[in-house]
Amino acid sequence: MELAHDRRGSGPPLVLLHGIGHHRHGWLPVLDLLAERHDVIAVDLPGFGDSPPLPYGTPYNAETLGRAVREFWTGLGLSRPHVAGNSLGGYIALDLASSADVRTAVALSPIGFWSRSEHMYARAVLRLLRLATRAGELPALAAGTAEGRALAMSLLVAHPERLSREAVVAAAEAMRECAGFEETLESMAWVAPPAPPQVPVTIAWGDHDRLLPRRQAVRAARWAGQRALLLRGCGHLPMSDDPELVARVILEGCAREDSR
Repeated sequence: MELAHDRRGSGPPLVLLHGIGHHRHGWLPVLDLLAERHDVIAVDLPGFGDSPPLPYGTPYNAETLGRAVREFWTGLGLSRPHVAGNSLGGYIALDLASSADVRTAVALSPIGFWSRSEHMYARAVLRLLRLATRAGELPALAAGTAEGRALAMSLLVAHPERLSREAVVAAAEAMRECAGFEETLESMAWVAPPAPPQVPVTIAWGDHDRLLPRRQAVRAARWAGQRALLLRGCGHLPMSDDPELVARVILEGCAREDSR
């Protein structure tokens, strides 16, 4: 299916996947840095951002969203691109690595490595954020001041003061309007770690992640059979907190294919 996307740069293709309730513009801080070495495609998942919903009757879950992304890049003429994802997008990236549909995968704070209580907490926070975006003019008012941005985004980023008003309003709109939110959130209750990866993977976690606490990185690292990287001074959306660090981690993760 056709998906909304931004594309820039040249080199080996690299597909970027966002998390639940987010959109492709969350990757804007790192897009140009990655495009120096890759043909970068930042994608809105089906039912999120500007992409159309999944076909009627198709359930929303990591498997169907991943399949739609795979069909999308096939339609672009790509075969086994590199992939990087955040949160839900990170899990999809690891799932694609399990089936060797990609060359490498980088996952930033991927879902699926939580305990039951940690999942319930994350679910409650996401529902609260969704409700807040539907509270009339509240998102726009909150985004209008540095204090408001800190209150609105402190659960997702470590440095909300680095976000522009426009970025906060756009993120709130993406959360408010995404057709796939509710069903995708429900499906996350049944998410388990993917099968073992068949290609090189990199897992990185913000050390100030307040949505998926960094102790989950230990479980993810155990699954991958390697150490997870800690992103110092970063929250759940590290692309906004430290673009240079995140770009470096992704570029180094993609380069691991050459040393395998």
